[in-house]
Amino acid sequence: MQHLSLGYSPCPNDTFIFYGLVHNKVPCPGVIFREQLEDVETLNRLALEGQLDLTKISYHAFGHLRQQYALLHSGGALGRGCGPLVIAPEETTMEKLRGKKIAIPGELTTANLLLQLYGDGYDDLLILPFEKIMAAVQNGDASAGVIIHESRFTYQQSGLKQILDLGKWWEEDSGCPIPLGGILAKRSLGTPLINKIDAALRQSVQYAYAHPDEPRHYIKEYAQELEDEVVRNHIALYVNDFSIDLGQEGIAAITTLFQRAEDRGLIPPCDLPLFAE
Repeated sequence: MQHLSLGYSPCPNDTFIFYGLVHNKVPCPGVIFREQLEDVETLNRLALEGQLDLTKISYHAFGHLRQQYALLHSGGALGRGCGPLVIAPEETTMEKLRGKKIAIPGELTTANLLLQLYGDGYDDLLILPFEKIMAAVQNGDASAGVIIHESRFTYQQSGLKQILDLGKWWEEDSGCPIPLGGILAKRSLGTPLINKIDAALRQSVQYAYAHPDEPRHYIKEYAQELEDEVVRNHIALYVNDFSIDLGQEGIAAITTLFQRAEDRGLIPPCDLPLFAE
């Protein structure tokens, strides 16, 4: 029996996706998963240190990890209308935010990568856990913030204004859906084992879709926002057909993101394939 460390976030989309896998609802013979739930930037850092066999990851971080980790086809967050938002206390413009302090949910998050791809001058950054960004903007610790996850649904209740939808900008500028986070496996695990885990993860997503009420207790145990409607909206936004299989459209989106980031010097070049082969 092989014991593998598995990292993912406590956000509803991840607990929904991984419920079947970690509760033995789907088969993965010969493997026992030791799950570790952390915020996405912590997962990014743990992967950079090589501490996790399998992990949810920001695509920004994956850009720095392609030599060590391979991408799985299933389990990730990629889609349309689900990108990070730039918010501020008052109406303003992105041009006026150049040189101002901006709170972000992690240096290696895709949210920050999109901010940097949008343009220069957004380098005075305040790195905070995603759930603390709105408060930092409200109390003046930052002039603006880049919000993700449940915060997309609740920022207006805090009187904050949307300045830019970075996901919408990406979709219009690139023609691609936005790759937010994927699931990685250490390349050293070997292709047969990685493919077996990928198949089990695909079944885990399908199990959650087939039994949507069953993971509810597990999801709410970890969710930052406990309101049922917020949890449902979160899952509906971040879990979709791409979570079952990236497909050619998803792969093209990831390739485009990495090429643009390489061209800007934001991630190092890599000649290895995205997936285990």
